[in-house]
Amino acid sequence: MAGPLDGVRILDLSNMVSGPLGGMILADQGADVIKVESPSGDATRAVATRRGGFSASFLNNNRNKRSVVLDLKKPNGKDALKRLISTADVVLQNFRPGVVDRLGIGYEDARALKSDIIYASISGFGEDGPYAHKPVFDPLVQSLSGLTTVQAGSDDVRPALVRTIVPDKLTSFTVAQAICAALFARERTGTGQHIQLSMLDTVVHFLWSSDMGGHTFIGDELEAETAQSFIDLIYETSDGYISVAAFRRVDWEKLADACERPDWKTDERFLTSAGLEEFKNERLTMTQDALKQRTSQEWIDRLNEYDVPHAPVMTRSEMIRHPQIQANKLIVEHQHPEAGPLRQTRTPARFDGTPAEYRMGGPRLGQHTSQVLGEAGFSDAEIASLLADGSAISAK
Repeated sequence: MAGPLDGVRILDLSNMVSGPLGGMILADQGADVIKVESPSGDATRAVATRRGGFSASFLNNNRNKRSVVLDLKKPNGKDALKRLISTADVVLQNFRPGVVDRLGIGYEDARALKSDIIYASISGFGEDGPYAHKPVFDPLVQSLSGLTTVQAGSDDVRPALVRTIVPDKLTSFTVAQAICAALFARERTGTGQHIQLSMLDTVVHFLWSSDMGGHTFIGDELEAETAQSFIDLIYETSDGYISVAAFRRVDWEKLADACERPDWKTDERFLTSAGLEEFKNERLTMTQDALKQRTSQEWIDRLNEYDVPHAPVMTRSEMIRHPQIQANKLIVEHQHPEAGPLRQTRTPARFDGTPAEYRMGGPRLGQHTSQVLGEAGFSDAEIASLLADGSAISAK
């Protein structure tokens, strides 16, 4: 059965992760996503962790897509892209601001070719402003957005990067949702539109829901953020680590029982929710001292018995084998024709009426050039001419 976006055609002109992951989300949900690449290909094709001519990074951001190679520096290549735009529902791109307009393939150009086109533009810092035309990478967005100081815990300690590319990936999820919303609006109005979002805007919006309370009430802003506590909610046991989240009074009492510390339940500092928050550092220190006395598994067994919120701290190799991950059927295995057997995640959202499906692995560079051009109405002679002058490239 086809996915919920079956029948939607998307031209994915994006590179790296901030756009391609979003395109893959939509492809997993049934859209026909055509990845339009330059002759050198998406930059992630060249990164490490490779097999069979493919990088893991490329495969994990580009499955269920078809690859077309067009040289947009050549007039014929650009004209070919314009013909493809006229057949598409959506264009997704993350060129630096102004580049697509100079190439003649910006939103207004696309709308002239397809009046109801949905055109999604991802930028790093924004379309305007002093940083708009600067080169951008994930750590730079983490820094400018304030995420590095949130990760550090307070403004007076060394900022720290989140050790995964949160801005890139969060932007991809956001653009996928925005494209779906624009498609829904077009169903109602018959009108396409230009979606513009930046990695910076996406991360600041993401932070605001939980990390910007000190700057929400105008006139009462905090001069400097301080750490909510001096310890993360990762606790050392006698042989490893676990996470315990006893924020509420009811959970604090359960934890006291599990730790065989009835005095915690009568300690005047912790009799109210306000006290649990006010004396947080003391509470966390007491918890840490207690948890060092047993092994992780012993504590997991006891915390399960007393229904205390907790979880083991997993390495990546442990995580993929955890019973909950297996129960969720989250990790799936596919056979790629060149890269061999792959382990990946299914798309997180499950549709019982229009389930997502695995149609193909990440494509070879230019694997579908001739096929897609033919579907767009190019004759065999036109395709041959484009391939002959290098305006298009087809995989051998």
